[in-house]
Amino acid sequence: MVRRACGVSVGVLLAVCGVGGCGTVAERRDHVRDTAAAFEQALAEGAYDRVCAVLAPATVDELEQSAGSACAKAVSEESLPRGGALRRTDVYGDQARAVLASDTLFLARFTSGWKVVAAGCEPRPQQPYQCRIKGG
Repeated sequence: MVRRACGVSVGVLLAVCGVGGCGTVAERRDHVRDTAAAFEQALAEGAYDRVCAVLAPATVDELEQSAGSACAKAVSEESLPRGGALRRTDVYGDQARAVLASDTLFLARFTSGWKVVAAGCEPRPQQPYQCRIKGG
């Protein structure tokens, strides 16, 4: 199993974009929720090809390079935690965070829609999140 720990700075990830972006904040929040739900459902069903379809391109590339295998196989070997119920979403322009009961996902908006850029993320006091998978 490939295990990686990567730091994700919420300030950097969420503050990269300004308040702009297409759609209202409520619409963007709904899309983030839908993407997080699709990710979690695919993960729960073991449909790793669908998990990969929701990942950002750089995240897929990083995962495949680190694991030395295709995305679906690499995700299956990561043993990502099931996130559970969605507790909160924070949307800032084209960046977002979905806080679940047992996981935190970071997302970004692409022309093809919202994608998960980091998953399996745990907060650490006074430090960036530690994520099992994330893009380079």
